[in-house]
Amino acid sequence: MIFGFSGSRAVRVLVAVVGGGLVGVALYGLRSVGGLFAFGAIGAVLGALALMGADLYRRTASLTEVRITVPQLSELTFVVNDHTRAVSWQLFVESVTRISTQRLDDGEGFLREALDSLYGLFATTRDILKAARPTAHGEGVTVEYLAVNLLNQQLRPFLSKWHPRLREFETAHPELDESDWPQAMECRRELRQLQDTTKEYVLSFARLAGVREPHLMLGTDASSGAGVNAPDAPMP
Repeated sequence: MIFGFSGSRAVRVLVAVVGGGLVGVALYGLRSVGGLFAFGAIGAVLGALALMGADLYRRTASLTEVRITVPQLSELTFVVNDHTRAVSWQLFVESVTRISTQRLDDGEGFLREALDSLYGLFATTRDILKAARPTAHGEGVTVEYLAVNLLNQQLRPFLSKWHPRLREFETAHPELDESDWPQAMECRRELRQLQDTTKEYVLSFARLAGVREPHLMLGTDASSGAGVNAPDAPMP
């Protein structure tokens, strides 16, 4: 559903009203003044208004409503503009290239590397959100909300549980391989569960960024992943 009166539309209407009022005042004040000065003054006012309008359009261009279903969060409605797409693309790239989404089967890779990679994703995601300006626009949920939920509801609990346990084993038995860790299989099992959940978030970042067929990058079937309704037409 397209919002009947979004925050951006209210701003545009306000700018139009104020701008029109300024032009009217300028014309009234200059009606008795002729010649080059009058035309120059009116042109300056119109130029300033045009610049303001162009800047506002750039910041709200291609505003679209997108509905995405993440199993852990149910269906969410996002209002997406170009800035939202840029932030979502950064989050997608950081997530899709890490062990957070790439399967680590039994006997493959190292849990220490996997946990370090997840820590890296946590830190990088936080840095992206800190560097970007807020993407809130209108009444929709923001991509920041999705990313913070990934950090606090998925990555943080897993890391808080398994990082100290693995570190304790490594400290107590520096001569042993991590495959000798009694809890290694349980950790790998929960890691796979985390990866399945994280993929839902990563696919959502991809949808918000406008990535076509993101499952090809994830190595998953197109029928799996976050549900998403086709985006509506750009919001007026």
